[in-house]
Amino acid sequence: MKKLDINISTEFIKLDSLLKFSGAAETGGMAKEAIQNGEVSFNGEICTMRGKKVRSGDTVEFNGYIINVN
Repeated sequence: MKKLDINISTEFIKLDSLLKFSGAAETGGMAKEAIQNGEVSFNGEICTMRGKKVRSGDTVEFNGYIINVN
């Protein structure tokens, strides 16, 4: 697993945007498909909502990445 710390300057970032921004997903389309297929874990639970609001303190796992949002 590759651990990433991502800092956001806004209140939240949408889950699909986070996957693309962090580099865990190559494209927005790949991120959307992975979320819809149940391949993404949000705070330890599978999340299928691509518009899920990810805030500071949340953790997302996908494709060998653990993304900590600060």
